[in-house]
Amino acid sequence: MSSQPIVYSSDHSNGALRTHSWRTVANSVAYLRPHIQPEMSILDVGCGPGSISVDMAKLVPKGRVVGIEYTPDPLNEARAFATQQGVTNTEFQVGDIHALDFPDNTFDIVHAHQVLQHVADPIQALREMRRVTKPGGIVAVRESAELSWYPESPGLEAYWNLASTMARLKGGNPHPGKKIHVWAQEAGFERSNITCSSGAWCFSNPEQREYWGGSMQERTLSSAFATNAVEMNLASQEELKDIAEAWRDWIKNDDGWFSLLHGEIICRKE
Repeated sequence: MSSQPIVYSSDHSNGALRTHSWRTVANSVAYLRPHIQPEMSILDVGCGPGSISVDMAKLVPKGRVVGIEYTPDPLNEARAFATQQGVTNTEFQVGDIHALDFPDNTFDIVHAHQVLQHVADPIQALREMRRVTKPGGIVAVRESAELSWYPESPGLEAYWNLASTMARLKGGNPHPGKKIHVWAQEAGFERSNITCSSGAWCFSNPEQREYWGGSMQERTLSSAFATNAVEMNLASQEELKDIAEAWRDWIKNDDGWFSLLHGEIICRKE
């Protein structure tokens, strides 16, 4: 087993799960969709509440999807979601990306979405993802790279400065999307076998602002993110309340706009 520390600065509280459960193949894995075939076996690393895992399972009716997470906290929700969707070719289990509990050459695709930024050793993680991928198979990774919003807001600026500082102090790598192809080469992939792309999320209409801003507001007030911020002396309770109010103001602003740019890689194993 790996002895790598857990560096995730949030948790699987309602605010975090609200964000993760929104993710689907269409809005988060479109770059990989053309490569998915009905008979494939897929490992979804850092599956969270299983929304992407279950969505991918629907695309592999003759195959299977295994979702792993470093903690059991969200896995019952993932199993319940699969049942609710009538999906039977999934399984969910606890696992460590630094030391995957699968034999070499097990999966056709090994996928991770917004995971490498939260682990202690992303290059070792990619080595393990490569190891359990079949020859000719794919390691697919998507990570945030840049963030932008309107209107300018000291509160939102404070949130992202706080989140980035906390992640670095805990040993994470915030928003590494622009260099994940470099990590992949360090993990053993030839540059000629890595295809880079980018994708974006945008939140601007009232429903989108309520979803995104509301989940960020909830994280700020009632999650491990809030607890860590205070315990690490990075923010006071009053400062966190001010940040949460800034998110609420952004939600109410009809001109509010928020976008995240993501780096994406398809790595082919020879």
